[in-house]
Amino acid sequence: MELWLIWLVLAVALGVVEIFTLTAALGVLGAAALVPALLAAIGLPLPIQLVMFGLAATAGVVLVRPIALRHMRTPQLERFGVDALVGKRAHVLREVTDRDGLVRIDGEEWTARAFDEFSVIPVGATFDVMRISGTTAYVYPRE
Repeated sequence: MELWLIWLVLAVALGVVEIFTLTAALGVLGAAALVPALLAAIGLPLPIQLVMFGLAATAGVVLVRPIALRHMRTPQLERFGVDALVGKRAHVLREVTDRDGLVRIDGEEWTARAFDEFSVIPVGATFDVMRISGTTAYVYPRE
Protein backbone atom coordinates (compact mmCIF):
# COMPACT_ATOMS: atom_id res chain seq x y z
CA MET A 1 0.00 0.00 0.00
CA GLU A 2 1.21 3.49 -0.78
CA LEU A 3 2.49 5.48 2.19
CA TRP A 4 0.52 8.62 1.27
CA LEU A 5 -2.67 6.55 1.34
CA ILE A 6 -1.89 5.34 4.87
CA TRP A 7 -1.42 8.94 6.02
CA LEU A 8 -4.67 9.92 4.32
CA VAL A 9 -6.59 7.07 5.99
CA LEU A 10 -5.11 8.12 9.34
CA ALA A 11 -6.19 11.73 8.75
CA VAL A 12 -9.75 10.70 7.89
CA ALA A 13 -9.96 8.29 10.84
CA LEU A 14 -8.80 10.99 13.27
CA GLY A 15 -11.30 13.43 11.77
CA VAL A 16 -14.16 10.97 12.20
CA VAL A 17 -13.21 10.21 15.80
CA GLU A 18 -13.04 13.97 16.46
CA ILE A 19 -16.66 14.31 15.39
CA PHE A 20 -17.69 12.00 18.22
CA THR A 21 -15.34 13.35 20.92
CA LEU A 22 -15.34 17.14 20.28
CA THR A 23 -11.99 17.58 22.01
CA ALA A 24 -10.38 19.61 19.19
CA ALA A 25 -7.19 17.56 19.61
CA LEU A 26 -7.88 14.68 17.27
CA GLY A 27 -9.07 17.04 14.54
CA VAL A 28 -5.80 18.94 14.77
CA LEU A 29 -3.85 15.67 14.55
CA GLY A 30 -5.96 14.62 11.56
CA ALA A 31 -5.15 17.87 9.80
CA ALA A 32 -1.48 17.42 10.68
CA ALA A 33 -1.55 13.96 9.06
CA LEU A 34 -2.43 15.62 5.75
CA VAL A 35 1.03 17.25 5.64
CA PRO A 36 3.02 13.97 5.52
CA ALA A 37 0.41 12.54 3.14
CA LEU A 38 1.28 15.31 0.71
CA LEU A 39 5.01 14.81 1.31
CA ALA A 40 4.67 11.05 0.73
CA ALA A 41 2.74 11.71 -2.48
CA ILE A 42 5.65 13.74 -3.87
CA GLY A 43 8.12 11.02 -2.83
CA LEU A 44 9.93 12.30 0.27
CA PRO A 45 11.26 9.59 2.65
CA LEU A 46 9.48 8.43 5.81
CA PRO A 47 11.82 10.17 8.34
CA ILE A 48 11.03 13.57 6.78
CA GLN A 49 7.32 12.73 6.81
CA LEU A 50 7.46 11.85 10.51
CA VAL A 51 9.35 15.03 11.40
CA MET A 52 6.89 17.17 9.46
CA PHE A 53 3.95 15.37 11.10
CA GLY A 54 5.45 16.14 14.50
CA LEU A 55 5.96 19.81 13.61
CA ALA A 56 2.48 20.18 12.12
CA ALA A 57 0.87 18.42 15.12
CA THR A 58 2.80 20.57 17.59
CA ALA A 59 1.91 23.76 15.75
CA GLY A 60 -1.74 22.75 15.59
CA VAL A 61 -1.99 21.81 19.25
CA VAL A 62 -0.13 24.93 20.40
CA LEU A 63 -1.75 27.45 18.05
CA VAL A 64 -5.12 26.16 16.86
CA ARG A 65 -6.48 24.09 19.75
CA PRO A 66 -6.62 26.93 22.32
CA ILE A 67 -8.55 29.09 19.86
CA ALA A 68 -10.98 26.26 19.08
CA LEU A 69 -11.53 25.53 22.77
CA ARG A 70 -12.18 29.21 23.50
CA HIS A 71 -14.87 29.30 20.81
CA MET A 72 -16.43 26.06 22.06
CA ARG A 73 -16.72 27.47 25.60
CA THR A 74 -18.22 30.82 24.57
CA PRO A 75 -21.77 31.05 25.93
CA GLN A 76 -24.59 31.12 23.42
CA LEU A 77 -25.84 34.68 22.99
CA GLU A 78 -28.93 33.95 20.92
CA ARG A 79 -32.03 32.34 22.38
CA PHE A 80 -33.82 29.74 20.29
CA GLY A 81 -37.18 27.97 20.33
CA VAL A 82 -39.60 28.81 23.09
CA ASP A 83 -36.83 30.54 25.08
CA ALA A 84 -36.79 33.24 22.38
CA LEU A 85 -40.46 34.05 23.10
CA VAL A 86 -39.84 35.10 26.70
CA GLY A 87 -39.96 38.90 26.91
CA LYS A 88 -41.79 39.30 23.59
CA ARG A 89 -44.83 41.50 23.17
CA ALA A 90 -48.04 39.73 22.21
CA HIS A 91 -51.80 40.27 21.94
CA VAL A 92 -54.79 38.65 23.64
CA LEU A 93 -57.23 36.80 21.34
CA ARG A 94 -59.42 35.40 24.15
CA GLU A 95 -59.51 36.84 27.66
CA VAL A 96 -56.63 35.58 29.78
CA THR A 97 -57.12 34.58 33.40
CA ASP A 98 -55.14 32.38 35.74
CA ARG A 99 -57.01 29.36 34.28
CA ASP A 100 -57.62 30.03 30.59
CA GLY A 101 -56.81 32.24 27.62
CA LEU A 102 -55.55 32.45 24.06
CA VAL A 103 -52.84 34.78 22.79
CA ARG A 104 -50.88 35.50 19.61
CA ILE A 105 -47.09 35.61 19.89
CA ASP A 106 -45.08 36.30 16.71
CA GLY A 107 -47.99 35.18 14.55
CA GLU A 108 -48.62 31.94 16.45
CA GLU A 109 -51.53 31.19 18.73
CA TRP A 110 -50.69 29.94 22.23
CA THR A 111 -52.79 28.91 25.19
CA ALA A 112 -52.10 31.36 27.97
CA ARG A 113 -52.45 31.91 31.67
CA ALA A 114 -52.06 35.10 33.67
CA PHE A 115 -48.70 35.27 35.43
CA ASP A 116 -50.37 36.16 38.72
CA GLU A 117 -53.68 34.69 39.87
CA PHE A 118 -55.51 38.02 40.21
CA SER A 119 -54.94 39.43 36.71
CA VAL A 120 -57.53 39.35 33.96
CA ILE A 121 -56.23 40.52 30.61
CA PRO A 122 -59.01 41.60 28.18
CA VAL A 123 -59.20 40.81 24.46
CA GLY A 124 -57.01 43.12 22.36
CA ALA A 125 -54.65 44.00 25.21
CA THR A 126 -50.90 43.94 24.81
CA PHE A 127 -48.80 41.97 27.26
CA ASP A 128 -45.35 40.54 27.92
CA VAL A 129 -44.52 36.85 27.88
CA MET A 130 -42.96 36.04 31.24
CA ARG A 131 -42.28 32.33 30.69
CA ILE A 132 -43.30 29.33 28.59
CA SER A 133 -44.22 26.01 30.16
CA GLY A 134 -45.00 23.29 27.63
CA THR A 135 -47.54 24.84 25.26
CA THR A 136 -48.74 27.49 27.69
CA ALA A 137 -47.47 31.07 27.80
CA TYR A 138 -47.58 32.83 31.16
CA VAL A 139 -48.22 36.50 30.50
CA TYR A 140 -48.31 39.79 32.36
CA PRO A 141 -50.07 42.94 31.13
CA ARG A 142 -47.94 45.81 29.86
CA GLU A 143 -47.95 48.95 31.97
